Amino acid sequence: MATMTSALDPKQLIYTGTASQRGRHVAVSPDNSTLEHLGYGRIRLDVELSQASFETGQRETALMCMKGACRVSVNGAAHELDTYDAIYIPRDSKVEVSTTTEVDLVEISADVEGDYPLQLVRYSDVQADPALKFTAGGDSTSRDLNIIIGKNVNAGRILAGFTRSKPGNWTSWPPHEHTQLLEELYVYFDMPAPGFGIQLVYTQPEQPEFVSLVRDGDAVLMPAGYHPNVAAPGHSINFIWMMAAHKEVEDRQFGVVNVQPGFEQSGSGLEASRK
Repeated sequence: MATMTSALDPKQLIYTGTASQRGRHVAVSPDNSTLEHLGYGRIRLDVELSQASFETGQRETALMCMKGACRVSVNGAAHELDTYDAIYIPRDSKVEVSTTTEVDLVEISADVEGDYPLQLVRYSDVQADPALKFTAGGDSTSRDLNIIIGKNVNAGRILAGFTRSKPGNWTSWPPHEHTQLLEELYVYFDMPAPGFGIQLVYTQPEQPEFVSLVRDGDAVLMPAGYHPNVAAPGHSINFIWMMAAHKEVEDRQFGVVNVQPGFEQSGSGLEASRK
């Protein structure tokens, strides 16, 4: 496994309430965090505020629809998204999002040098692929994984999807890390009060750098380290995960992880994604 040295500042790892505002808001980027490449934003629109626009600049961008439906126009060409659909948008694009009802989009981005084509991801296609949607874990660690932006999308750095746990279960288990390949960020969703989870991020198991309650809309950064979490009894911990490869294309590999020594007996739990 890779040798890790602690470079985690707990104060720089959690961003609260990132889904609380209407409109488009970038919550995390290399400009306001310790991440080198990854950016996370939210676009929440309704009938009163029905449109948002932006330019991708030098960043590849994916929009994942977590609620509702919308139209995404890229350089003038329109595409319709429904719940859990996604769209990959190349760098140097002009984007306009609009809805006639309501929509909650998660925006994932990373700087890239290459040009990759616009691609639509239908959730029905993800559901039909056992390497993109599968159940992992055992009795106390069972969770449903959905890889939305994975090997099904031709991209430079970004990977993204979402995970739902069974009530009270651990996820991201066994503890694993992929520091040399990927930086990561979790955003918790569909966890109405009083539900909560507990997230850990650590490079030294004996002295965890980060242990915190997490609630709906919070974002936690994983620039390095192991990152297991657990749901409160009777509640699920559900999170959108997004990653950015350090080396463009070469490091963009889902499921290639180092399991914390002592927990390797049952594998990583991500083997289905490698098929």
